Amino acid sequence: MKLAVFSAKPYDRDYLTQVNTARSQADSPPPALELVFHDFPLSEETVPLAHGAGAVCAFVNDDLGEPVLAALADAGVRAILLRCAGYNHVDLAAAERLGLFVANVPAYSPEAVAEFAVALIQTLNRNTHRAYNRVREGNFRLDGLLGRTLHGKTVGVVGTGRIGLALARIMRAGFGCRVLAHDPYPSAELAGLGGEYVALDELLAESDFVSLHCPLTEATRHVICEASLGRMKPGAMLVNTSRGGLIRTRDVIAALKSKRLGGLALDVYEGEGAIFYNDHSADIIDDDELTRLMTFHNVLICGHQGFFAHEALGEIAECTLRNLEDFMRRVPCDNSLVREGHLLVRRESAPVRI
Repeated sequence: MKLAVFSAKPYDRDYLTQVNTARSQADSPPPALELVFHDFPLSEETVPLAHGAGAVCAFVNDDLGEPVLAALADAGVRAILLRCAGYNHVDLAAAERLGLFVANVPAYSPEAVAEFAVALIQTLNRNTHRAYNRVREGNFRLDGLLGRTLHGKTVGVVGTGRIGLALARIMRAGFGCRVLAHDPYPSAELAGLGGEYVALDELLAESDFVSLHCPLTEATRHVICEASLGRMKPGAMLVNTSRGGLIRTRDVIAALKSKRLGGLALDVYEGEGAIFYNDHSADIIDDDELTRLMTFHNVLICGHQGFFAHEALGEIAECTLRNLEDFMRRVPCDNSLVREGHLLVRRESAPVRI
């Protein structure tokens, strides 16, 4: 079978090729698989690149709405492999109607994302990003770089899937923080870590740092908005390494301007689809909200790199090709989102919208 990989970066090529080669040399090799890589994102315009492929592999900002899925089905594609956990960009109902197999990578090195969230918290809190730039210019003054110790502070974790729990473990055991959490599907593991589940309003009101680790659904879209920001502890810092749509950007800009929000660290952004993962250093970025965010000294923005660790990329490649092997062998796939005419979306961390 031919697998067309869209939005393929050099690291995607390397890890998928390495895993595919290793699997083909196993004692009981899986069905033969030909990988074809495309730099372009999957969209209505690039669907013709999938002709001749039995499956496509897509990433977080690829278009998997009904028109694209219908075009893929017409082109003979039977399987959609997501090399990511999120599936909010996939019209699963349309995939079901079209008889397409869809599978994701539900978990990959949760510590990679959790540790990156900690790096953002520490950078924002201790102003190391500003100190780095100052020193490069020969400025060694400390004014404006004052931070706070994390020990004894309250960290609010919104969403306690594997990544949220990994962050809770680090902040509780590593930094001695009080950990509050909110999730409609509580995990028994949190109590063992010394954390406590509370209502979202209570978490926002008491937390010095709030970190988002929930999927993007209709219930969680813009969970951070004017109303919820108004309930946050004045001067608290907000971190999002999950999905950009969890935050209404214009509302956090207003909260930053009013100094209600003490700092913001984003590894994701609700308008990232046309910007992230590409070099725009020679372009004029016409996203006014993103450029406004970049003017604040207490805002950190990264390009959705929380997953970008050796261990995570290896696990993503392994799981993606394992999902396809299950499809090719016609055996049940644990990560299937659509199967036998029924949507099989698993229950995920999904805080109630406020």
